[in-house]
Amino acid sequence: MRQVLLHEGSNQLDYEIRDIVKKAEALQALGQRIYWENIGDPILKHAVVPAWIKEILTNLVNQNSTYGYCHSKGVLETRQYLAEKNNKRGGVQITSDDVLFFNGLGDAIGKLYQFLNPYSRVIGPSPAYSTHSALEAAHSNKEPLTYNLDPENNWYPDLDDLRLKVKYNPNIVGILIINPDNPTGMVYPEEYLIKIVEIAKEFNLFIASDEIYTNIIYNDTKTKALAEVLGDVPGIALKGISKDCPWPGSRCGWMEFYNREADEEFNKYCATLENAKMVEVCSTTLPQKALPLIQEHPNYQKYLAQRRTEIAERSEIISQYLKDLPYVTFNKTNGAFYNTIVFKDGVLNNNQVLQISNLEIKQLAESWVERVGEPDKRFVYYLLAAKGVCVVPLSSFQSELRGFRITLLEENKEVLHETFSKIAAAINEFCTSDVKEEVVA
Repeated sequence: MRQVLLHEGSNQLDYEIRDIVKKAEALQALGQRIYWENIGDPILKHAVVPAWIKEILTNLVNQNSTYGYCHSKGVLETRQYLAEKNNKRGGVQITSDDVLFFNGLGDAIGKLYQFLNPYSRVIGPSPAYSTHSALEAAHSNKEPLTYNLDPENNWYPDLDDLRLKVKYNPNIVGILIINPDNPTGMVYPEEYLIKIVEIAKEFNLFIASDEIYTNIIYNDTKTKALAEVLGDVPGIALKGISKDCPWPGSRCGWMEFYNREADEEFNKYCATLENAKMVEVCSTTLPQKALPLIQEHPNYQKYLAQRRTEIAERSEIISQYLKDLPYVTFNKTNGAFYNTIVFKDGVLNNNQVLQISNLEIKQLAESWVERVGEPDKRFVYYLLAAKGVCVVPLSSFQSELRGFRITLLEENKEVLHETFSKIAAAINEFCTSDVKEEVVA
C-alpha cells in the first residue's frame, strides 16, 4: 500500500474471550470434549427462550411495519417506555430524546469512545471487560487506564486508587463502572457509587455505567442504577436485552443520557453520538418493538426471578468446589453470570504442567505455552488441553492479577458439577506440579 492502512490503536483490539475458541476448536478436531466457559452466551449453554417471548416475536414478524426503518434514535414508543421506566425510580429524569438505540451494546461501546478527543481518556475498572478496555485504548492509541477492583475486599473498587489516578491525570474526562461487573460478578454497593459520583463532581467528569446485567442480581444483593445516585453530574447508562431475555443475537442495546444540559461539552458529545447513528440510518427495528412487550408481559418478572434463583444456585455449587482451595482467592458472585478466580501471589511459575495422555494434544498444548509469558495463560491452555475446559485468562482483562474467568451459565447440573470438579482438580495438580515431575491426571 502507498500509505499505512491501520490506525496505530488497532493493536489494542485483542479479544481473548473469542480467540481461545480457535484453540478449543483445534482440540475438538482431535477428539477432545470441550466444556465451554469462555463466553456469556446463555443460548450456547442451552437456555430456552420462553414460549411467550417467541409468541411476541412471531406476532411482530407478521406485522409489515417490523420490516421498515425506525427513527434514527430508535422506535419512539420504546424510547418513551424506557424514559418512563427510568423516571419512576425518582432519580435523574429523562425524555425519549435522551434514549439512543444501537445494534447491540458492543456497537454502543464502540461509539462511546470513538468520538472522544483522542487525548481524552475514560478510566475503567480492572479487571476490565475487554470490549471497553480495548476500544477505549484503541481510540487513544495508549494502554487502557484502569482503577483497581480488590479481590481481598469482595472485588469492590479501590476508591483511593481511583481518586489519585483521576487527580494526577488531567486527560481523564470520564469514569466507567460496570454494574453488575463483568468479569468479576461484583455488584457495586450504593455507598461506593455515591463516592464515585463525588469524585466525578469534584473533577468535572462524566460517568458511564454499563448496566447490561442490571436484571441479573441475586443472593439478596442491593445496588442502585446510575440515574438514582447521579445527582446533577453528567452521565450515560448503557443497557440492553441480550442477557436477561435471553436474546444475545438480537444485537439490541441503548444509551440513556443524563443531565446533558448541565455541561456544554457533554451535550455536544451526546449530540455527536446521535448524529453518528443518524449517518447509519437506524438500529434494527424488531427487537426494539419487542422490548416493551416482553418487559411488560405478565410472565416477565416471574421469569427473571426464576433465572436469578438458578444462577444463584450455580454460584453456590461453584463455590463448593473452589472456595477452600489454598492456591486461589475466591469470591462468590452476586450479579451477572461470571466469576473471576485469582491465583495467590507466588503460586504460579513457568514450570507447571498438567498431564496429557494424548500425544497430539500434548504437543499442541506445549506449542501454545512456549509462546506465552503470562503464567495464567499457561494454566488456561493446559486446562483446555488436559481437561477440555475452556476459560479465559485474567491477564487478558487488563489486570496485573493472574487467574481466570468462568461463567455461571451451565443449565445441566451434572455437566456443571463435572466442569468444576475438573477445574478444581486441575488447580491442585497444576499448582503442585513441576516440569520434571509430571502429575498423573
